[in-house]
Amino acid sequence: MPLEEIPVYSFTEAINRGFSKQSIVYDEADHNNKILTDLRRQVYVHVEAYLKPESHILEINAGTGLDAQYFVSKGHRVHATDLSDGMVAQMRSKISLGDCAGRFTCQQVSFEDLDQVPMKNFDYVFSNFGGLNCIRDLSLVTRHLPLFLRPGGYITWVIMPPVCPWELLSIFKGKWRQVFRRWNKNGTLAHVEGEYFTTYYHSLKSIRFALGPSFSFVKSEGLASLSPPPHRSDLPSKHPGIYRMLRKLDRYCRNRFPFNRWGDHIIVTFQYRV
Repeated sequence: MPLEEIPVYSFTEAINRGFSKQSIVYDEADHNNKILTDLRRQVYVHVEAYLKPESHILEINAGTGLDAQYFVSKGHRVHATDLSDGMVAQMRSKISLGDCAGRFTCQQVSFEDLDQVPMKNFDYVFSNFGGLNCIRDLSLVTRHLPLFLRPGGYITWVIMPPVCPWELLSIFKGKWRQVFRRWNKNGTLAHVEGEYFTTYYHSLKSIRFALGPSFSFVKSEGLASLSPPPHRSDLPSKHPGIYRMLRKLDRYCRNRFPFNRWGDHIIVTFQYRV
C-alpha cells in the first residue's frame, strides 16, 4: 500500500485497532501453527529454568492470555497486561470460564504506563513474541521495573533482533527490502489486520543498555535462528524432514554466539540486583 494511502492514527490507536481485530482469530491461528507451538514450548523451557514454585508473574503485552493460562496451570500467579481492547476482552473471557482461583488477573494498560499496575513485589516480568518491538525506546518500559520487581527477581523478554538469518536468505530472491528491513534505525512500517504502525528491532546490547546496571545479564537464546519463522507455517507439513533437521540445527546453535543474538526472535533473561 502506498504511504499516502495508509490511514493515519495515533501510535497506540493503530496498535489497539490492529491487535483487537487479530484477537478474534489469534488462538485458533496459534494452535494450528506447528512452528509457533514449537517456539512457544522453547520459550517455556527457558523461563521455567528460572521460575521458582508459586511465582508471581507480571506479563507485558499478554495478548489473549495463552501464556498466562500456561503459567497459571503450573501453579503460578499471573497479572497479565495489554493495551488492546480485544486482547483484554479475550483474557477476561478466559478468566471467567476458567478455574483460576484468583491466580489469573488482567489489566488494560500500555507498556509505557506500567506504574499504573497496582501490585508490587513480582518475582518475574515476562513478555513474549515481540510485543516490545512496538516501542523505540525501551527505557520507557524499564524505568518502571524497580517499582514492582523483587530484588533477585528475573525478567525474560522475547524480542525481535536486528539480524534474522532466515530473512537474509531473501537476498537470493532479490527481495532487498526484506533483507534489510530490520536494520533501519528509524523503524519499519508494519501492519496487523490492515492497521499500520512502526516497529523497532532491539539488539541484546540495546536491551542491556535500557535496563541499566541494576540488571545482570543471565542468558540469551536464539528463537528460530536457523529454522523457519512462524509465517512459514506451511513448511512442517510440506517438508517435515527439512523442518526437523532445521530445528535440530537450532538446538545446537541457539545458545552459541552469534546465534544466541540472532533469530526471528531472541529470548533474553536478566536478574534484578539492587
